[in-house]
Amino acid sequence: MLKLIEKILSFLPRPVQELYHKYEEQLLYVFFGGLTTLISIVTKLAVFALVPDHGQPWRTTLAVTLSWIFAVTFAFFTNKAYVFKNKTRGAKEFFRVFASFYGARLLTFVLEEGIFLLCCDLLHWNETVITFVSQVLIFVANYVLSKLLVFRKKEKDGAA
Repeated sequence: MLKLIEKILSFLPRPVQELYHKYEEQLLYVFFGGLTTLISIVTKLAVFALVPDHGQPWRTTLAVTLSWIFAVTFAFFTNKAYVFKNKTRGAKEFFRVFASFYGARLLTFVLEEGIFLLCCDLLHWNETVITFVSQVLIFVANYVLSKLLVFRKKEKDGAA
């Protein structure tokens, strides 16, 4: 994937290439975050379309939970490999990063679940509108948590 991006960049003017390299992490996060958001939205809207609405709060919980599982799994692998270029040595280190990523995303899952319970189940606002609005908040919170907690750069002495 990164080789493909570099190949595409090679056809662009030098200033555009420099701008890309200056903001590479943020641009890749927006790209893969957009795909992650798309996975989340499609999954959620599919549940809303397939599960009849009889006023049960479990319907929105099911939608948020399934979309979270699919989106977070996709986001972990793309963020690790392409956005933050995190290399792990061995299974122990991989699972430490995996657990911290899912732990951080669990915080935003709780935020999203709260948004849906309040806005959809209690206030009866439109599920589709809340799906899109909540994604903006989740997108920003996930970047900050990933950057500061999960994929932070290691210090020269090896401490993270």
